[in-house]
Amino acid sequence: EYQSSNNGGTNGYLNNGLHWWTLTPYSSLGVRYVDSSGGAYNFSPSSSSSGARPSINLKSNVKIVDGDGTIDNPYRLNGDNDTELSGTPLSSRYSGEYIKFGTDENNLYRIVSHENGTGTKIVSAEPLKSSGKFITMNFGSNTTFSSTNTIGSFLNGEYLTSGNYLPSGQVDMIEDSTTWYLGTVGGDSSYSYKNAKYTDASGTAITSNIAEAKVGLLRFGELMSGQFDRDDNNTNYWTLTPYSSSNVRFVRNYGSANNISPSSDSVGVRPSVNLKSNVVITGGDGTKDRPFTLALQ
Repeated sequence: EYQSSNNGGTNGYLNNGLHWWTLTPYSSLGVRYVDSSGGAYNFSPSSSSSGARPSINLKSNVKIVDGDGTIDNPYRLNGDNDTELSGTPLSSRYSGEYIKFGTDENNLYRIVSHENGTGTKIVSAEPLKSSGKFITMNFGSNTTFSSTNTIGSFLNGEYLTSGNYLPSGQVDMIEDSTTWYLGTVGGDSSYSYKNAKYTDASGTAITSNIAEAKVGLLRFGELMSGQFDRDDNNTNYWTLTPYSSSNVRFVRNYGSANNISPSSDSVGVRPSVNLKSNVVITGGDGTKDRPFTLALQ
């Protein structure tokens, strides 16, 4: 299927410049994936990580009602073409939709989930920039995120208070404290991305390794913790998730996940916050071209 998108070759329109899995085994030891250059290769299914691109089959009676099919103005389907959204709680909206939040070059965010109750978790659409260049920093002196470690101190200090990243009115929209899950996701086959939040892959018990802070980061494997653009137009960035007692998980610029030292390596920052339940939509339709604008009710 991937090759048929380019007349039997690779690097067709389905190549998004990132690494992602296909369904197809290469052998009893490897699974086919597409890399950032568009080539098809193979990885170990249990010890290598790559992106997930879900594929579904829509019913024959689904109708297009708006949009032109471009990345900035995608088709809107019948039943997903909400209008007159002014006054609608943001907490009623969906993962992946865009929000006008932040200032200047850092003014686009996306909805992640509603896992913290009636609020809405959001994340910057790309790692933070300054004068067009991605900001990079160390994670901290160890693998545990907190509001006082290196990256947590920046996020809960300068990011909130300097006015360079958020206007004061938007700071007021953020919950004062959110629970951030710090479960370890190691490198052997017994680990699952679910261990970032739960004690095991069954997802029945939440980890006791947590931090409380106003601003945090996404965890490994969480919705929206993939990449935002091709590997030649982005950067590596931190997650919250320890890999071991000495390394922390980060997302590579081409979409794969790896791990590095929290104190000797410097990568990008994607802030995540939980917005209050009384944040409402004042305009936009949630697309990249027309992101939601917000207000406190």
